[in-house]
Amino acid sequence: MGGNQTSVTEFLLMGFPLSPRMRMLLFWLFTVFYAFTLLGNMVILGLITLDSRLHTPMYFFLSHLATVDIAYACNTVPQMLVNLQRPAQPISFAGCLTQTFLFWIFAHTECFLLVVMSYDRYVAICLPLQYSTIMSWRVCVTLVVTCWTVGILLAVVQMVLLLLLPFCGPQKVNHFFCEILAILKLACADTQVNKVVVVVVGILVLVGPLSAIVVSYGHILHAVLKIQSAEGRQKAFSTCSSHLCVVGLFYGTAMIMYVGPQRGDPQERNKYLLLFHSLFNPMLNPLIYSLRNREVSAALRRSYGEETHSDVKEKVFLLCACLNFQIQL
Repeated sequence: MGGNQTSVTEFLLMGFPLSPRMRMLLFWLFTVFYAFTLLGNMVILGLITLDSRLHTPMYFFLSHLATVDIAYACNTVPQMLVNLQRPAQPISFAGCLTQTFLFWIFAHTECFLLVVMSYDRYVAICLPLQYSTIMSWRVCVTLVVTCWTVGILLAVVQMVLLLLLPFCGPQKVNHFFCEILAILKLACADTQVNKVVVVVVGILVLVGPLSAIVVSYGHILHAVLKIQSAEGRQKAFSTCSSHLCVVGLFYGTAMIMYVGPQRGDPQERNKYLLLFHSLFNPMLNPLIYSLRNREVSAALRRSYGEETHSDVKEKVFLLCACLNFQIQL
């Protein structure tokens, strides 16, 4: 029913209905946020790669989360910045569906990565003597590959259903990127099946994983409360607090958009929630992990300290060489 009835070759992304002055202000503000998103996540990746003390399962999963956040932001934010400068920018039909497909992959994968990270914390705190056996590198790689594979497969299912729809009339997408619910409004056919699949996939990747995270942290809380020393309890909580902050930000906005009751004007509300989801979440994640995680903060200080010490030694060496040259003269 689909491809041969599709006469639309491009869509118009309407973005935000704002005054030119406000659009320019937001353009520079979001550009700064986008730069911080890329820089922060790249710093996390660099620290994990270069610091051997961070070569552990927890930071292996964190490196993939940082990779997803970079890809997540790069998929949606540049188009939004272009739209803020020139509203109602066209995007090709193929480009629009590609953006939607990539958005699903990164969103689904992040959901499953957060579950895997909570499982890692559960094993570390509740089963510390068995940690190295349970969370072997083979297991860690298998878990990460499974996250990406399931995320891609779910995205493929949704994309196939979307490609079967004919698009023959309206071209204006009331969003700053090609979001699935905004695209479905433009189809020239009944989209009930697609909407049901969106909800079902939302339950699979949001409600199910969130329930698993809650169960994991229920066991973690029970184990932590059994620790006698206050210092031990504080150390255990500090390893989990960063992950809990990220989980709350990610799942909170996602469940309101795709699983919660749709009251009022859900499309406008979801537009601003997705702005938070696409821009602010990836920017906040590295800040949360670097500020609230002692090991990441220590790695950052070590890296800075080593670079500073190296620079000082180089300057001293050059100074001594110059003095020696002058003395010889």
